[in-house]
Amino acid sequence: MHTRTSLGAWAVVAALGLSAVVPLTAAHADERGGTGSPGDVVSAEPSSFHPLPGQPTHTKAWKIHYRSTTATGAPNTVSGTVIVPQDGRTGPRPLITYAVGTVGVGDHCAPSAGFPRGTALEANLIQQLTLRGWAVAVTDYEGLGTPGDHTYTVGRAEGHAMLDAARAAIRLPEAGLGEDTPVGIMGYSQGGQASSWAAELHDSYAPELDVKGTATGGVPGDLLKVAKANDGSYGSGLVFMAAIGQDAAFPELRLDSYLNPAGRTLLGTLKNTCVADGAVLGSFTSIDSMTTKNPLAQPDWQRRLRESQVGTHRPDAPVYLYQALADELIPYGVGKQVRADWCARGANVEWHTVPVGEHVSGVITQSPLAAQWLADRFAGKPARSNC
Repeated sequence: MHTRTSLGAWAVVAALGLSAVVPLTAAHADERGGTGSPGDVVSAEPSSFHPLPGQPTHTKAWKIHYRSTTATGAPNTVSGTVIVPQDGRTGPRPLITYAVGTVGVGDHCAPSAGFPRGTALEANLIQQLTLRGWAVAVTDYEGLGTPGDHTYTVGRAEGHAMLDAARAAIRLPEAGLGEDTPVGIMGYSQGGQASSWAAELHDSYAPELDVKGTATGGVPGDLLKVAKANDGSYGSGLVFMAAIGQDAAFPELRLDSYLNPAGRTLLGTLKNTCVADGAVLGSFTSIDSMTTKNPLAQPDWQRRLRESQVGTHRPDAPVYLYQALADELIPYGVGKQVRADWCARGANVEWHTVPVGEHVSGVITQSPLAAQWLADRFAGKPARSNC
């Protein structure tokens, strides 16, 4: 998740902080799959959660590895972090399964790497949730901090990872949660794609989770339209990261066969960088200048990208959906179409246009409102659709 402002203060934090690596101390075997059910905890080790370096948060945190499912239905293992406030509360507390915006495709960019050092970009937004007394599970996504390339922008894989992170948090004995834990889904940008997919997959993939609602924004609901809008522009680095992610999930796409020497160099570099560096390296670079033939014009690529489209299935719990009018990375019309598609399918959607600001400011200004909307769902208040 990045914009012009993120190449200022936010990008500096990313460049400095997301290069931190948390070494694993717990043993875990067969990270690409293995036996077990989705959401089973493979390993857990104490970690810590700091929005800024050394900042106390009165929480306990665990770095976990848990079972999940790829976009093609194969078992895999994903890493993440479970954070629980130490506020003296006894009994049940709500759980948010949270998906971060774009951090990059290098393993060291994973949220779990930044939390202990106080350098993860959205940690201050997550702290708003823990201050409410809510537990939070933050997925690292498939292939980000675990073997293989990160399946960036592959919606089904992201949705599985989010729902299974909630399952894993509930199954983690140290977290003190129970099967009746009320769950909220939350994310923006890449996290908006992930949370929207989690909302759509809930009824078929993880119906036992007591999902009360989803707060999602800046949703790249149509990847082909987003790629067209960003090709050769400020956000073109995201297009190349997305190509890496799609190829990781679907190797038959054979991304390397489309790249010219400059493209191979750029994408090889992007695989080992976080979003701040990637934004600079990939910006204002056209697809045509990096390829011998544009893969996005090919039927197999178009088919796979359409498989990640948001809005094809009705979420079975209410949704708080928002989009910045002046978003320079995710066209406003893309977010508005998600609303139209969900509403046409009978979903309970509360839609908000963010009239002032751009991509990053959209999540900053809306996060408190989205959190309050989730609080109302946890309190049993009825959601009000404005379809």
